[in-house]
Amino acid sequence: MTITIISTLMLMIFYFLLLYGGVAFVQNKKFFSSAPKEVYDAVPDRKERFHGAHVIGWVIIALAFLIFLGAFILGAWNGIRNDFSFIEFFIRFLIMLYGMETFDIVFFDWVLLCHSNFFPHFYPEVKDIVRPHLFGFNWKAHIIHYIVYIPICAALAWICTLI
Repeated sequence: MTITIISTLMLMIFYFLLLYGGVAFVQNKKFFSSAPKEVYDAVPDRKERFHGAHVIGWVIIALAFLIFLGAFILGAWNGIRNDFSFIEFFIRFLIMLYGMETFDIVFFDWVLLCHSNFFPHFYPEVKDIVRPHLFGFNWKAHIIHYIVYIPICAALAWICTLI
């Protein structure tokens, strides 16, 4: 269970670093494609905040993806080493991905988007837009993710049991 929790926390760190690298340093409007329409429309195309900002952002994003891969490698390696069954792998991967999605809902949507100054700090244009009324704007996408994660976890569990 400890490895599952550690792997889930690694996925949360991945998700935050991905957002932070994109919003704070790369500052490409594409990173707002999943944001509410009014936020996306208010975000201007920006040039580099300072020399090297884009490089820093892309390094942070690359590190985030390494952490993402590391979380699944750790979860799989530990399960293989401990002779996990299909259902044990499936549950581990499901906890990991559901934990990451729940983190997205609670931390990104509720805290960062609706109740903090995170986005307005980097994009003052959205200061009057990001408010609690935006919470739940992407509920359909979250439901789809929760559903799609089931076959993904089944496939990962099946692959791990073959190894």
